Order: sequence, then structure tokens, then C-alpha cells
Amino acid sequence: MKANIGINEANSHGVANALAKLLADEFVLDTKTRNAHWNVEGPDFHAMHLFFESQYEMLDDIMDGVAERIRSIGHYAPATLKAFLELTHLSERSDSKNDSMGFMKELLADHESIIIFIRENINKFASEYNDAGTSDYITGLMEQHEKMAWMLRSHL
Repeated sequence: MKANIGINEANSHGVANALAKLLADEFVLDTKTRNAHWNVEGPDFHAMHLFFESQYEMLDDIMDGVAERIRSIGHYAPATLKAFLELTHLSERSDSKNDSMGFMKELLADHESIIIFIRENINKFASEYNDAGTSDYITGLMEQHEKMAWMLRSHL
């Protein structure tokens, strides 16, 4: 059944497309964070292993929320690796070391990229697409990423 929530089809499609890109970014960032959790080495292994785990657990909740937001406005969420890789703004990990500093620098850059993407869409969703709900929702996501970025930045 089609969603009748006061947003026309063209606008909900525009929002869903942007959210699909965000979901892809969240998925790639989650995967990179799990990589850090699984493969970090060094004298700070235990602390960093736990730190990265706490971060990917937060990202799991974010991913689920973004996918559900796409569904709540009447569209299907992308859910394949191929789709995520086609939609993402992020790249796979390039550093070959498994030290915590390298992981944190790369993850921080990805969080900051997501923050910028979200910030660019907050007003667009509200004013151009007439979707204040999604605008408000992604404002909260931006704040979560800003906090996660701060946690990473504080280690560097």
C-alpha cells in the first residue's frame, strides 16, 4: 500500500534516494569499523578492540533507523553489497597497517564526510522536499556522528 503522509511522490523519491546514499555510507563505515575491531594490533589492543565495538554497535542502530526511515516514507531500502558500493561516497580502507591510529584517522575522515553529507541535506529535506520529519531525523544522526567523530578525534 502506498504511503499517504503528505509528501508527494517526487519529493519522497528524492528523500529516499538521498537516504539510500546515507545508508550505503553507514554500511561501509560499519564494515570499516568492524575491520578495525577485528584487526587492530598494538599495545592498546584491548582498549581499542572494545572502543571500536562500541562504535559499530552505534552504527548498527543508525543503519537500521535509516533503512526504516526509507520504508516509512514509502520506498524500499537498498540491501545488497552491490547497491551499497554503487551508492556510497566512502572508499574502502586504504591503509595497510593495523594500528589504532591509522584506523581512527580513516574512520574519523569517514564520519566527517557523512556529517557534511547530512548537513547538506537537512534544509533541503525540509524546504525543497517538504519533509520536516526526515530533516529532523537526520539532524539527530548528524549529532550522533559528531559525537562519534569527537571520540575518535580525542584519541589523535
